[in-house]
Amino acid sequence: MELNQIYTQILTEHNNSKRNKHHIENPTATLKGVNPSCGDEIELELREKNGVIEDAGFTGVGCAISQASASIMIDLIKGKSTDEALKLAQTFFGMVKNEITDEKRLEVLDEAIALKDISHMPARVKCAVLGWHTLENAIKGEKDPE
Repeated sequence: MELNQIYTQILTEHNNSKRNKHHIENPTATLKGVNPSCGDEIELELREKNGVIEDAGFTGVGCAISQASASIMIDLIKGKSTDEALKLAQTFFGMVKNEITDEKRLEVLDEAIALKDISHMPARVKCAVLGWHTLENAIKGEKDPE
């Protein structure tokens, strides 16, 4: 199996999986993210305690890329400190903008590396980063846009 087939399989599995697509109990942060250019919407819920993300989930609708990216992100951030989660988000943004290409630096992203080549499809970058921007805003305490 070629690498791009493995990546496609990862994205398909996350898009079809419901393991991270649900409400969580007692969230400490809830924030909506919207991609107005294509209509993707997610609502991210985080439960943080003592600076650590204990649980996370999301609901919403959107393309396979936005849904899979949010699911992969949640797998990555559970159990991490909010500072670690923000660093992961910055690494992800650097990867999809093709600013970080060093494989060693990208290893921390685990399955999110499946979205590396999204940088070659500029219209889809907003889909891939929707969950990550929502995470960043939720951690920084920003409110839903009215």
